[in-house]
Amino acid sequence: MTERPAQPKMKSRKGEAEERPRIGAPRRIADLMPAIGAAAFRKFGFVQSSIVTRWAEIVGPHYAGISEPESIRFPAGKKAGGTLQLTVMSGHAPMIQHVLPDIIERVNRFFGYAAVAKVAMRQGMVQPREPERRPPPRNLKPVPVELGDSLRDIGDPELRAVLESLAQGLANSGGLPKIG
Repeated sequence: MTERPAQPKMKSRKGEAEERPRIGAPRRIADLMPAIGAAAFRKFGFVQSSIVTRWAEIVGPHYAGISEPESIRFPAGKKAGGTLQLTVMSGHAPMIQHVLPDIIERVNRFFGYAAVAKVAMRQGMVQPREPERRPPPRNLKPVPVELGDSLRDIGDPELRAVLESLAQGLANSGGLPKIG
């Protein structure tokens, strides 16, 4: 018979020692940080924290320089048809008012569903933020030539960028995923 290693002992109320099994292994702090940040953003009304960090990509650098998202408030029990609260620099609210339908469309495209139905604005100071720039991983293969040539004919630059990103992902993954 092999003997089990000693488990941490806890004292019960009656003074007897009890074995308490360890639950899970130690984890690195870096693994826990995204979950901590996501919980904090959810508490303040953001479904995804990336709407804050990628605001310049969503609305463009000009509008990101004069506005920033505060929160998204959803109707009770729903995750769609919410109200996006924006802080807009003083004097720029009339210009933002004219592009609100575009902002709503871009935010909903970012989420992938009709998350925002209306926007509420308040004037305030907007802290200019540099867009998040990460260097690409070193192991990226170039987009295959046959895919690159066909993507150049697409007129919409945003669609072309998304399709190039998809082609890059397929090139790096080793082919199409297997289903089933």
